[in-house]
Amino acid sequence: MSTIEQKEKNLNQLISKLNSLTLTYSQPTYEVEKIKTEKNEILRQKIEIEKKNQELLREHKYLKEKIKNLQLEVKKKVEFEENFNQEIDELSEETENLVSEIEKWQM
Repeated sequence: MSTIEQKEKNLNQLISKLNSLTLTYSQPTYEVEKIKTEKNEILRQKIEIEKKNQELLREHKYLKEKIKNLQLEVKKKVEFEENFNQEIDELSEETENLVSEIEKWQM
């Protein structure tokens, strides 16, 4: 279980306990309001964390796709460079053969 999932589970347990506290104990109004305020703050924080988590997941997906595209681009460039070098080698060899033939004819 991931840390985030564990924290969410603990948070939900705490919220449940806070709910049961406000329902089962007869406490002064001040403490009940304090507990409700704390509960609401915890819920607000949970919602905020969930939003941030969703944003991070979207950003992660975007960056992952971008990396994949860059890797493909690099692969294409490497293939192009290899083909270019091979063609240069072939031309160089042809040139050497032609020079050799010219030299034979000049003799």
